[in-house]
Amino acid sequence: MEYNTQKMRMPLPEYGRSVQDMVNHALTITEKDERQRCANTIIDIMGNMFPHLRDVPDFKHKLWDHLAIMSDFKLDIDYPYEIVREDSLQARPDVLPYPQTRIRFPHYGKTIERLIDQAIALEDADEKNHLVALIANHMRKAFITWNRDSIDDDKINADLKELSKGKLELTPEILQLMNVRVNQHHNRPKRNNPRRNHKN
Repeated sequence: MEYNTQKMRMPLPEYGRSVQDMVNHALTITEKDERQRCANTIIDIMGNMFPHLRDVPDFKHKLWDHLAIMSDFKLDIDYPYEIVREDSLQARPDVLPYPQTRIRFPHYGKTIERLIDQAIALEDADEKNHLVALIANHMRKAFITWNRDSIDDDKINADLKELSKGKLELTPEILQLMNVRVNQHHNRPKRNNPRRNHKN
């Protein structure tokens, strides 16, 4: 018995061994008209394998590209589209630039640093206090997530001061806002569960 692992590797295995065998057969046909009819039939079969993609733009064009790839670009036919070039498949994509900015406190993340910059720029004192309270509560959660040690407001305040270069700190008013937010979260009414009510 011959296993698929012992056979020739398929360039596009999603079409299966049968379609690849059809393409290999088309390469052996000497008459161009017959070879063209064979290629058209293969394209129809390939299209029927993915009917949900028929409305996708350039779907037919992609099928002809795939036929060329499966024939190793050796199938001499009249392609209805300009097919993909073989050398373009070997081209490597450009390297994406990776941000090199250093995060001073990785467990807080870069977003916290950006929010702190926005809080510093705010002129409205009330709005600034609410934003700082929101930031500090998020810092609490992030610290507990990444550290098993207990957390207190002195630690959060010290980190907030360092991240803001001394421009922000936890005042009594901000601490009160933080506690209000926490209490509102804990006292939030639970949603009614229709299934549970139905069982009752």
